[in-house]
Amino acid sequence: MTKIIITGGAGFIGSNLCEYFVGEGFDVVCLDNLSTGFQRNIEHLLGKPSFRFVEGDIRDLDTCRRAVEGCDVVLHEAALGSVPRSINDPINTNANNVDGFLNMLVAARDAGVGRFVYAASSSTYGDSKALPKREHLIGRPLSPYAITKLVDELYANVFSNLYGMETVGLRYFNVFGRRQDPNGAYAAVIPLWVKALMAHQSPFINGDGSYSRDFTYVDNVIQANWRAALTPSDVLQSRLAEYNAKLPEDAPRDAVFNVAYGGNTTLNELFACLRGNLSRFDGAIGSIEPTYRDNRPGDIPHSQASIEKARRVLGYEPEYDALRGFAKACEWYWNNLR
Repeated sequence: MTKIIITGGAGFIGSNLCEYFVGEGFDVVCLDNLSTGFQRNIEHLLGKPSFRFVEGDIRDLDTCRRAVEGCDVVLHEAALGSVPRSINDPINTNANNVDGFLNMLVAARDAGVGRFVYAASSSTYGDSKALPKREHLIGRPLSPYAITKLVDELYANVFSNLYGMETVGLRYFNVFGRRQDPNGAYAAVIPLWVKALMAHQSPFINGDGSYSRDFTYVDNVIQANWRAALTPSDVLQSRLAEYNAKLPEDAPRDAVFNVAYGGNTTLNELFACLRGNLSRFDGAIGSIEPTYRDNRPGDIPHSQASIEKARRVLGYEPEYDALRGFAKACEWYWNNLR
């Protein structure tokens, strides 16, 4: 049996990971301070002998040490997300995403954890205009949030080199799906628009709707974490060395992987898909039009991932394209938000 600690385990992605790994027979520790996560997301897991919830903050090293004790694998999902939030409050973003990350690295190192898998971000690509995005080609960060996620990658690489820790970074691309919170000032675009449409309100589109994203359904992310956590070390390292051998000599050779579908959806296309799916449940939604406004500072125009590295090294094969994911997400929101 492998014992896994999932930080941020009461949040959107974290709760889905907790549910999955408990269902697969693993012992799971969920660490969350419930600042952006919710106990209702893990309510159905409480009381199971293989699941333990620890309410605590990754910014406290002693809490991290206690929570990680006896664990074999860390899935570090805890972070303060949102580019706009980081622009408004860079200090708190840094405290959670850098200080908290370092605390978990230190706690995992001292506890002898076998592998440290962490949520990285596509925001790391910054102002790079190259498409699709490849792991060894990044630009300059465009927000405090992006800086913190880049720093996390640097810390993980240093800990691997200095202490022999096995770290794996997963650069998520616009993850969406069940339990993604539609409320609050920094809600992500899909749940925010779904909530508006279900209330017969006009969603806001930043810019002219031509900006595009590689929207990634949460079950693809679960698969990536599974493979990142459990691929045997000898297999992981040999495949990574084989992949890295083909890169330019000056390219970084970190164990960092894009996690996406490899597609591309504009905001206008996203709106049409969400409206179309929800109108199956409520015909009046089909006549709602969006409201356009200025672009947000820190937003990159286009984001599309190459998933070749994840495929070759981790064996990652995403099951859900964006359209199938949109349909499943809309159905979940319709059944759970009304």
